[in-house]
Amino acid sequence: MPSIHLRLRSPRRLLAVLSAMAALAVAAVAIASVVPSRADTPAPPSDQRPRLQAALDRIVEEGTPGVIARVRDAHRTWSGRSGVSDLAAGQPRGTHEKFRIASVTKSFTAVVLLKLEARGRLSLDDSVEKWLPGVVRGKGYRPKSITVRHLLNHTSGIFDYNMDKDFRAKYAGDEFDKHRHKRWRPTQLVDIALAHPPNFQPEQGSRPGEPGEWDYSDTNYVLAGMVIERATGGTYKDAVERFVIDPLALHGTSVPGASPRLPAPHATHYSTLFEEGPQAKVRDVTEFSPTVAFSAGQLISTVGDINTFMSKLLAGELLPAAQQRQLLDAVPVDGDKGHGGPEDVYGLGIRHFKLAKGCWAWGHGGMIPGSATRTVASADGRHVMTMNRNGDWGEQRLEDAAVRTEFCGR
Repeated sequence: MPSIHLRLRSPRRLLAVLSAMAALAVAAVAIASVVPSRADTPAPPSDQRPRLQAALDRIVEEGTPGVIARVRDAHRTWSGRSGVSDLAAGQPRGTHEKFRIASVTKSFTAVVLLKLEARGRLSLDDSVEKWLPGVVRGKGYRPKSITVRHLLNHTSGIFDYNMDKDFRAKYAGDEFDKHRHKRWRPTQLVDIALAHPPNFQPEQGSRPGEPGEWDYSDTNYVLAGMVIERATGGTYKDAVERFVIDPLALHGTSVPGASPRLPAPHATHYSTLFEEGPQAKVRDVTEFSPTVAFSAGQLISTVGDINTFMSKLLAGELLPAAQQRQLLDAVPVDGDKGHGGPEDVYGLGIRHFKLAKGCWAWGHGGMIPGSATRTVASADGRHVMTMNRNGDWGEQRLEDAAVRTEFCGR
């Protein structure tokens, strides 16, 4: 859905529908040989949490229905909330609520593929054609030259189906209700993308140190989910549960598959569906078919579960050392059409954000109609914060300010 785009975070645009949408900007950039060594900021003093609460309050004061956040550091766990879970009932948001995590799903998808590689089931340098013969077809596409690694770090050049004008129109304004329950097959989403020429040709292997280009595309992660299903012989849902959800006991996390419903407890998800201006209609978009996002953004979770996942991942407790190194080998994202700065780098389903001068954190963002999620963590996973807004409009700078307040000190 346009707004179901999973983009990294451009709130009022299709993104970054889902995660994300904004204008395409394609930039040629050199691939970093290794993630720059930057010291992540230590946990802030306890007197900073009132400032973080004030930052959450400002998000609601600017018009977002409600926001929740949970922080875990070496000392304690802190939860904050502001605003309401339902505009009609006026019930306050709760930090145990479940919500659509949009593009944060990509981190889960990447971990599954890395675990499959660790078990010898596939290689990240396998071609897409090897696993999905005949799927990637279109003028200018070279499926034998596109690897699984290219998909995971967005260096494939494959067009983003969420940027297709006709597709986006199906989920904008009044059209949303006509299509909210439509069930999409992954191949249908891929075909929408392949009707457009590639944005560029990938560099073979796309390893750090080689020149290449970068463009965030949900199509990459739809294909990644299809590779998972081919390699395991089962469903994407089964793989995520087996390799991530069950081992970490993420009881609030689920893969909805084709179900349009959110499990309780949950806030009402509100969206302006890409309408602009103060008169934009706010709509209840809580229910819709998550097949529009598949393995690029369909998961449902809680702030606590995402914190656990990110903490364990960055602490090196989910992946063997070889795969952990690949996870964090990152490429520049200059020219990114979603949230992020020109000095950010992107690994495999995880991003290194420059939050402020001398202040960096790993994580991901995601936006889907009615839900905007952000998770950030220190390099060792000991300091982690996840926040969610049950509205997909508002100033991105306010969310950024909340993250900086927690991670960058005064």
